[in-house]
Amino acid sequence: MYYLCYKKLCTRKKTPLHTQKRQISKSSFCEILYLRIYKTKESITMSKNIIEASELIINSDGSVFHLHLKPGEVADNIILVGDPGRVEMVSSYFTDITARAENREFRSVTGKYKGFPLTVVSTGIGTDNIDIVVNELDALVNVDFNTRTAKDEHHTLNFVRIGTSGSLQPELEVGSWLLSEAAIGFDGLLNFYAGRKDVTDNDFEAKFKAFVSWNPLLTQPYVVNASESLLKKINTDSRINIGTTISAPGFYGPQGRVIRLNLADPDINTKISAFRYGNRKITNYEMECSAIYGLSKLLGHNAATICAIIANRKAGNSNADYKPSVQALVEHVLESLSK
Repeated sequence: MYYLCYKKLCTRKKTPLHTQKRQISKSSFCEILYLRIYKTKESITMSKNIIEASELIINSDGSVFHLHLKPGEVADNIILVGDPGRVEMVSSYFTDITARAENREFRSVTGKYKGFPLTVVSTGIGTDNIDIVVNELDALVNVDFNTRTAKDEHHTLNFVRIGTSGSLQPELEVGSWLLSEAAIGFDGLLNFYAGRKDVTDNDFEAKFKAFVSWNPLLTQPYVVNASESLLKKINTDSRINIGTTISAPGFYGPQGRVIRLNLADPDINTKISAFRYGNRKITNYEMECSAIYGLSKLLGHNAATICAIIANRKAGNSNADYKPSVQALVEHVLESLSK
């Protein structure tokens, strides 16, 4: 016979069996014990924050909503490109393809380069798309899709964006490469997230806003540094320049271009080019880097961006035939990551 106090069991107080007075059968004891263990496991699960289905949408096949990738289908080292067509160019160097996915502008391939696992993902244009891509890639490695809870052990990813850019400094020639040691976000994306000021260079921001007389009608800019380890790994070619990159929320007015609409601040690019923060200067415009750096810092990942310079805004020239330069850059990044 088994002696238990049912009331004390329900309140989960540990009382020695020989002091408890209620007599129950063996089968009842086993049933109560099972329920107690089940409820304990259930309470542990409930103590974690459950991610609602409306917040992290998982498709019927188990893939994440936009990227259509499943857990286990991404490598730790991920190359990000804007153009979906560039995914095929990058993955043409891969062997042992293990995953392919495509939805809208998001195309992904996972395989190996000289035996080194890599994933390439197209993001489309803009930091709004980066918000989707980085959050969903993080979820694929750091969220249990079955329980909808964050995993106990954090998994770190390495993001390297390969893109194209326009120079804001006369010495940064068309055809050269620019590795971004920091990014300034004109887009405002990071301002929506808690902890934003914990990962940004707030002194740089303040001095920049004061120097250019930042328009209060615009979103507040934010400055985030790249991963030192990735910068060191990639910065091994004489064609590479180091600089600070602006990520703009548009291609025309937000980058100081005039076609038929005048600018709110016609001198913005002149002021940006003249700004210095210690020995740093702002070297180029593109449209994604700041969000990659900011979200990676907040989520505990590493990130770097390297771009082929296809236009020099100060010199007024450009190169429409930039694809050979981008292909050479891709080869350099593949070699750098695989070493």
